[in-house]
Amino acid sequence: MSVTIVGAGLAGSECAWQLARRGHSVRLFEMRPGVKTAAHQTEKCAELVCSNSFRSDNPRNAVGLLKREMELLDSLVIRSARAAAVPAGDALAMDRDVFSAMVTAEIESRSEIEIIREEVTTIPSACVSKIPSACYAVLATGPLTSEALDRAIGELLGTEDLYFYDSIAPIVAASSLDLSKMYPLSRYGKGSGEDY
Repeated sequence: MSVTIVGAGLAGSECAWQLARRGHSVRLFEMRPGVKTAAHQTEKCAELVCSNSFRSDNPRNAVGLLKREMELLDSLVIRSARAAAVPAGDALAMDRDVFSAMVTAEIESRSEIEIIREEVTTIPSACVSKIPSACYAVLATGPLTSEALDRAIGELLGTEDLYFYDSIAPIVAASSLDLSKMYPLSRYGKGSGEDY
């Protein structure tokens, strides 16, 4: 089967990798670096922009349990997050650069995945496969969808009320901090005490 995926963020990258491991042919469209967003800094797949945390890693709550379920499915995103993890109490936080580099390397290593660095401005309607009955598309563009594709999705859904918001979290070098005016402390009393 041939699958077109629009967006190489967390969902698009995971979807592409899972499909490729199952032998499917994937065309993964990512508009960066040709079309920039207000928050992304690189062209890497799965670049985290609004946080470096996937929230709690405690399997006693829903988000921690979901991570365990994703691990059972051999999730590329969770495996990469664990490999790039940094101390963060009971949250799964990671070095954003290491994380996105790992995901990108895995995606690029799969011969079943073709990464196409182009903006998609319309909903994929024509199948890229030679077998029309095996045509599938996944829109995984998230909150930083380009204006053109945002309009196309709105037209398809019959609404102009699509709202996507996002922001970028700053990265602060530890050497730039004045520790005479601040101190480390664990978040919610979790972790080693120097995680935040």
